Amino acid sequence: MLLVDRERERDELTALLQRCRPTLALLTGRRRVGKTYLLARAWPEDVLFLYTAAQTTPELNRRQLLRDLAAWSGEEIQPEDHPTWRSVFRLVADIATRRAAAEPSKATAFVLDEFQYLADGGEGVAAVASELNAVWEQINRPAQPSIPLLIVLSGSAVSTMEALAGGGAPLYGRFSWHQKLQPFTYWHAAELAPFTDLRDRAYLYGIFGGTPRYLAAVDPTRSLAENAADLLLSPRGEVRQLVETALDQEEGLREVPKYRAILRAVADGCTERNEIAQRAGLANDHGLRSKLSTLVELGYLEERRNVDARPNEAVRYAIADAAFRFYHRFVAPNASILERYPPADVWEVSAAPDLDAYMGLEFERIATQAYDRRASALGLPMVERWGRWEGVDRMRRSLEIDVVAPLANGRTMTGAIKWDYAPIGAAVHRRHLEMLSRAADAGRAWAHAGLKADAPLFYVAAKGFTRNFREEAEESGHPVILWSLEELYAT
Repeated sequence: MLLVDRERERDELTALLQRCRPTLALLTGRRRVGKTYLLARAWPEDVLFLYTAAQTTPELNRRQLLRDLAAWSGEEIQPEDHPTWRSVFRLVADIATRRAAAEPSKATAFVLDEFQYLADGGEGVAAVASELNAVWEQINRPAQPSIPLLIVLSGSAVSTMEALAGGGAPLYGRFSWHQKLQPFTYWHAAELAPFTDLRDRAYLYGIFGGTPRYLAAVDPTRSLAENAADLLLSPRGEVRQLVETALDQEEGLREVPKYRAILRAVADGCTERNEIAQRAGLANDHGLRSKLSTLVELGYLEERRNVDARPNEAVRYAIADAAFRFYHRFVAPNASILERYPPADVWEVSAAPDLDAYMGLEFERIATQAYDRRASALGLPMVERWGRWEGVDRMRRSLEIDVVAPLANGRTMTGAIKWDYAPIGAAVHRRHLEMLSRAADAGRAWAHAGLKADAPLFYVAAKGFTRNFREEAEESGHPVILWSLEELYAT
């Protein structure tokens, strides 16, 4: 089975089982990111027991788990004989012991997926974890024979699951492996849906983002326009339905309509908290701050600050998930039209003409991900953190610089990222240096650093650069990195 961008996690999980001793692991990540897909493929079927808890009562989950465990192990198990989670975990350890005794090379991988559903709320989950810890203490005593048992706890209630490894939690210090699974980058999105045309590969990431479940629905034998129309624009579109129900399925999320209103406001261009409050019709209070923080934690929003922002400066927000950004930009505003007209027609009239303007932010993400992917192989300096800068100069004229990146070697890299249909000319390079000079005159330390001769310039243009651009950039005296789509997608 195809496994994209999860090979390292798979290999590490495989190695954990090969320790042949009691081991605990924790895997978290938002919904649709591929946790269950990974866990189902990390070990052979004869050593893996995977139970995915349902959003029902803990009692029903306990009984179903025991029935599934009986079917998998071949042992007769009566749910009434194991009325507590401690007795269930003790049973798991006993089964692993008997399997190893019957076949010494046989280890057991016991996976509890959507672990948060085994109890009601965070306190209940902590109580179940405490029951597991009690059994763990017993089977890890020095006098006890070592049991070849790996228990993996996995779940999409990220804050609840991450709390299991936090200080003061019953299982604190018990996990030998702890991973939060992230969405795909642009590169791995293209692996899952390998369009031939490089521009279509970039569009793919800009429209569907990096969520594996969304990308798995894409058919690269059809055009990108057909995929977008059928999967995202159509009222019956598979990805559209996943996007529209994603917030409803987030564990513990209340007042979901308010969260949707916040995302819509940000997608409409409201970047600061007061603007978001006004557009969404919400009070600019602690409740809004809490909701924004939750959306950032879940990966739907991201915080954007100037690279030299002071702690008291306002945070700007942007949609972090491209599928949600596309949905709120092109799908939600056309919902009534899409009920009456073919999605392909709406794509041609409403989405396609504005798609290139929409791609600007997404192409910046692609460019920075590409640099991180290729830096080591090409010997490029390590980026300490990626940033950009928006503001005004001393004359109150607007300044916007796409790349302001402090480097690990103490220098500062700046640059511009352009999603164009033609090679960009030298005017872009001149304007960038002119904006750096204006920012330096305004007292910006990063701009002074970016003007130094040893400060790299990073330019990315979808269709490349004219000869004049290359000549002037190279004559500037700065180390220059010039990438087009071909370099972004080079192996």
